[in-house]
Amino acid sequence: MNHARTRLTTILAQGQFAVTVEFNPPKGCDISGMLDVTKSLLGRIHGVNVTDNTAAVMRASSLAVCRLFYEQGHDPVFQVTCRDRNRLGIQSDLLGAHLLGIRNVLCLTGDPPSVGDHRDAKPVYDFNTIQLMQAIGMLNHGSDWGGNALEGSTDFSIGGAVSPEADTTTIMHQKFSAKIQAGAQFFQTQAVFCQDGFTTFMKDVRPYGTKVLAGILVLRSVKMAEFLNANIPGLSVPEAIISELRDAGERAVEAGIEIAVRTIKAIRPHCDGVHLMAPRGIERLPEILTKAELGP
Repeated sequence: MNHARTRLTTILAQGQFAVTVEFNPPKGCDISGMLDVTKSLLGRIHGVNVTDNTAAVMRASSLAVCRLFYEQGHDPVFQVTCRDRNRLGIQSDLLGAHLLGIRNVLCLTGDPPSVGDHRDAKPVYDFNTIQLMQAIGMLNHGSDWGGNALEGSTDFSIGGAVSPEADTTTIMHQKFSAKIQAGAQFFQTQAVFCQDGFTTFMKDVRPYGTKVLAGILVLRSVKMAEFLNANIPGLSVPEAIISELRDAGERAVEAGIEIAVRTIKAIRPHCDGVHLMAPRGIERLPEILTKAELGP
């Protein structure tokens, strides 16, 4: 099946450097500030990820926020985790996303409820990420997971996540290859802080011929960096960066932006794009794009 290319996948197919950004929906219904930021990013980025109850914290629907960004003129990336819904709910949401114009899906496992704000929630994990990708492939070809024909097929581009620093090389290759075989067309990585390690990772995965966007997480404080090291698997903020944030004192936020810009410039020759994540600092995204010389 020949899939229609989204703005994001078109940029990647053309060999241009892609820029995506990530937003956490509000914990509530006031999205006005977020929409102001995304409006300012029109024409400067190629995709907007919307998280799906990231870190197991209950937030507004990723699908609903994707549609609002779509109406603004963005190309949304609908993040779907396996944690909260069974195969019926996931496939239903995917059909709904297609009806609403959404064409990119990033497939994720999802953090366990034990780390979030509803720790007594029951995890589902009816699908794993490989099965989720396969299910999307089936929807693209006109049938559901049970083999039942659809009245009109979907046309999704499938994205996968990868953690360059989390696994041994052998395990990383196994996971990467399995996701490509399951239909992954592009990857967005966990946050990258070690430039040398990321360069080695990219050399390892280049033979697969798949596009990779490097995750860039904008740090705001020493406390944030230490929390990530203690609680987020596959993510490691080097002590040198923590020291840089500590030495910055009250300028820690500015130092975090400088670190992000420096990292983008260092890894740009080695990847196909960057995926910017600035929790609690989305209003600084236009500034970061300008300083990193990304986009017009």
